[in-house]
Amino acid sequence: MKYLLTYDFMESMRVTNQWLGSTARAMCSYPQLGLIANPAIQMTAAWGEVMERSFARMVVKPDWNIHSIAGDDGRDHSVIVETVLKRPFGDLIRFKVQGRAPTGRKVLLVAPMSGHYSTLLRSTVISLLPDCDVYITDWHNARDIPVSAGKFDIEDYTLYLVDFLREMGPDSHVIAVCQPAPLALAATAYLAEEDPAAQPRSLTLIGGPVDPDAAATDVTDFGNRITMGQLERHMLQRVGFKYAGAGRMVYPGLQQLSSFMAMNADKHTKAFTDQILRVAKGEASDHDKHNKFYDEYLAVMDMTAEFYLSTVERIFKELEIAQNRFTVAGKPVDIGKITTVAVKTVEGGKDDISAPGQCVAALDLCTGLPASKKASYIEPEAGHYGIFAGKSWRNNIRPLVLDFIDANCDVPKTPIRDVAAE
Repeated sequence: MKYLLTYDFMESMRVTNQWLGSTARAMCSYPQLGLIANPAIQMTAAWGEVMERSFARMVVKPDWNIHSIAGDDGRDHSVIVETVLKRPFGDLIRFKVQGRAPTGRKVLLVAPMSGHYSTLLRSTVISLLPDCDVYITDWHNARDIPVSAGKFDIEDYTLYLVDFLREMGPDSHVIAVCQPAPLALAATAYLAEEDPAAQPRSLTLIGGPVDPDAAATDVTDFGNRITMGQLERHMLQRVGFKYAGAGRMVYPGLQQLSSFMAMNADKHTKAFTDQILRVAKGEASDHDKHNKFYDEYLAVMDMTAEFYLSTVERIFKELEIAQNRFTVAGKPVDIGKITTVAVKTVEGGKDDISAPGQCVAALDLCTGLPASKKASYIEPEAGHYGIFAGKSWRNNIRPLVLDFIDANCDVPKTPIRDVAAE
């Protein structure tokens, strides 16, 4: 059971820091201390409050917190999150809008499995709900999945997407965000040969590493620089005794978070320093901009070791998708077999994770697809997150994606609403 104690040590450190924060906040909040004119007391209480909340969020799955949307009929319609297809490593869920007729746009939003929960795409879901019947992949935290459930690598991920599309039925549309872009492309090609009737009508790939070598970034440099043996030795641990997945080999969420934070250490340090000052001055609130962002950003999940290793080795090092050599269960998946599914790529001009060129490479792989079924777009000023959330997504990218869906759908559709103006 090697590495169990290492995993538990990381969790112990998290709990200790959460306890230190709560203790500092409680001890410096006694009303009698208000008689002491020392700002250090307020600062310590503020530090404790920020510390406690931050470390507590690291092991909590965020809620979707989508309860209703306004309809064209002037009424608010309740939104119910329902599980359509349940699987050990991830579910297909649907945001069912009560009392609303079908929109004609049945969309599968493929969320990344890259350290954060699918709720990272909450704002994307909210922006699509007025115009689409939205489904999403809800990936599970590997620490909570018993070893008896077996492995989960990129081939299994691809087959999950195949099963989800079969469950959704015809006239569906796929929007894959970031990491799953190459696997969504592979799943579509798999269906083109195995079950053509289950293929989506359109496939939109947003900022994904279809060909990581097309444009170098820190992420691709890391993948090329480090060996698989180094990854296994330094990145992987076995889940500790506290969780249902005890003994499962994973890339821990806490370790991933430390890497995320290190990439922009100065920015995060300033954000937390400023938040402590705001709390001390009484200017912060429970759902202010800082808490809204970091409640999601700090909520991390473990991913299975085999998924992490196969992603690095087969997508980034061996370039199996980029060179059209990907296989699933020993069967070659030929992307050139995609002949009817319209494919659109979206990239951010300032994306430093999946740089421009990595995603649009998908169009060259679709050799069996006519030019009329291909489209690409670059949002000049958008970074990685801006291409699926925020102003760039709402004002520029979302309308183009919906127009692309409409152009490749025969089902009667409702008029598109301008959510940017709402």
